[in-house]
Amino acid sequence: MSLSIRNQIAGTVTAITAGEAMATVKVRLDGGQDITAAITVDAVKELGLAAGSAVRALVKATEVALATGAVEGLSIRNQIPGTVVDVATGPAMASVKVDVNGGGLTAAITADAVDALGLAAGSSVVALIKSTEVSLQAA
Repeated sequence: MSLSIRNQIAGTVTAITAGEAMATVKVRLDGGQDITAAITVDAVKELGLAAGSAVRALVKATEVALATGAVEGLSIRNQIPGTVVDVATGPAMASVKVDVNGGGLTAAITADAVDALGLAAGSSVVALIKSTEVSLQAA
């Protein structure tokens, strides 16, 4: 299946915590980082997810925020360190490609944010992704 979602990172389910309607699914990405997805319990069942299941974590580029370092006092659980490999800036928006050890992420952020953060190839960043913005695909 082809998707327009640029961020598709392979990993393995390590834990599932199910509630009434929603579940949190912890995934160890192939690069060793951990990411959490908040998806419906129905989706967990339909995808046949269990600890050890191979999955792809899917995140739209518009849902990836960037910081120049780890952020404390924030509800966003997914903080993945990486290095900027490319910045394509237009008049209003920019596409920032980040190497995250074993995969790549693309963040769509404003051109003003690129300037304010001083982002360029080689910059160290932390990708911030809310768990509710991570979708999973069974591999």
